Amino acid sequence: MEVKLDVPLLTSSIGKKLLMAVTGLGLTFFLFGHLAGNLLLLKQDGGVAFNEYAAFMKSSPPIWVSEILVFAGFVMHIIQGIRLTILNAKARPVGYKRNKGSANSTFYSRFMSVTGTILLIFLIIHLWSFFFKHKLLNLEPGVDLYTAVVLAFSNVYYTLFYVVAMVVLAFHLAHGVQSAVQTLGWQINPKVARCIQNIGYALAVLVPAAFAMVPLYILFATQGIF
Repeated sequence: MEVKLDVPLLTSSIGKKLLMAVTGLGLTFFLFGHLAGNLLLLKQDGGVAFNEYAAFMKSSPPIWVSEILVFAGFVMHIIQGIRLTILNAKARPVGYKRNKGSANSTFYSRFMSVTGTILLIFLIIHLWSFFFKHKLLNLEPGVDLYTAVVLAFSNVYYTLFYVVAMVVLAFHLAHGVQSAVQTLGWQINPKVARCIQNIGYALAVLVPAAFAMVPLYILFATQGIF
């Protein structure tokens, strides 16, 4: 007997979780590439290497295609996150949060919607400050990207905002990586699950810390601290 699904996969709860997992892991891998570029800011060459990297990113058609895919991944991840949050809120019993929230979920998972919202605000400000302002709209002609970054991170408030956002990113990754792997069914046994959990926690600490190190270094350097 043929069985027909009333709800398409991508619009079902399972489909939303799968799409959330795939886009989340894809964006996690994107962070490594973005971090590699950011670390060029630490070179003592007056910004030559970073500006060459920025010029390559601006002129390479494959990079433009990849950036469109990354942007699409962000949009899908955000939309699915909002939809899953709404679905979970509707499905959750009234007394769940008061009585059993901490027993049935981790600290990180209970605040995924909060950390996701903060990261969205950070993403909008960050993209406007560098990607749209300098790469797409060229609102500051004659100012290279390295100079723009140094000026931004010389501002203690912007740097503080950036560092706080990286702390939030750490919390988001601490649950997100494990959750994505679990959704995709890659946790074969308890040993593998434990290994994945440790990797997730390591990424959650090391990647945001490396990102935060760059603006702090620039701020301290421009203030003459070292």
